[in-house]
Amino acid sequence: MEAHPIRSIGLVMKRGVDEALEVGRRLSAFIRGRGLEVLAEPEVAGALGARPFAARDLARQADLVVVLGGDGTLLSIARLVGARETPILGINLGGLGFLTHARIAEAQDSVARILAGDFTVDRRITLEAVVERSGRDVEAGRAEWLPAVNDVVINKRILGRILDLEVFADRLPFCCYRADGLIVATPTGSTGYALSAGGPIVFPTLGVVVLAPICPHTLSNRPVVIPDRFAVEVIIRSPDHEASLTLDGREVATLKPGDLVRVRKGKACVALVSSSHSYFEIWRDKLRWG
Repeated sequence: MEAHPIRSIGLVMKRGVDEALEVGRRLSAFIRGRGLEVLAEPEVAGALGARPFAARDLARQADLVVVLGGDGTLLSIARLVGARETPILGINLGGLGFLTHARIAEAQDSVARILAGDFTVDRRITLEAVVERSGRDVEAGRAEWLPAVNDVVINKRILGRILDLEVFADRLPFCCYRADGLIVATPTGSTGYALSAGGPIVFPTLGVVVLAPICPHTLSNRPVVIPDRFAVEVIIRSPDHEASLTLDGREVATLKPGDLVRVRKGKACVALVSSSHSYFEIWRDKLRWG
């Protein structure tokens, strides 16, 4: 990815956390002291001495986004960046996160390193999903594909019922699942919901997608890894109950019998500033491997 001069930095922070606001104040003063503009959401812009921007506009205006919070806060802004692929630096308010790699004590040094040009980015693939009912998109009449950084999940809505899901990969019949649901995850999302469903941990820069059934009723159904160039299509075959479609934990549609969910690799990637901590260190820390 071609590097662009950094003239403005967006600060995005976890809402209602005093520590995030305090770190944000220090970072804002440091950034403005370097002659750069600070952008922030309207709720905190005044406290930071920053120009107020709505999150979507901030993601598209800033030359660098610094997230103060956890992985969930980072995901919320990462979905908004789009084709511009603005670099994102994640500062975790606790230990290390899977996405927010830097600790609070490393925040100012990390920003200084970026401003000096001493950084690289990991381009993480994203997913896009759309729902078709009788050949038409059913999400509020919109035709655009909806983005996900972690995963696209089809889940049952009624306790005790089983979903019948017919799955195609690369336009070829793949599998018929009887399960509580199905997770289609990026390598970034492999350490999220897919992991709790027994999926593998995937090195985050690989070009693959994980299919992980949720509580499958056939013991031979196991999570699989396929190339990210394969489109995935899922038909809801359950005749008598609905399912839900969630993207990165946000429910975006109610699925009815016969609906088709299409999932493909997103056109844009998420550009995360590479951590000074190795992925193996982060995995050991987060998963308590010793």
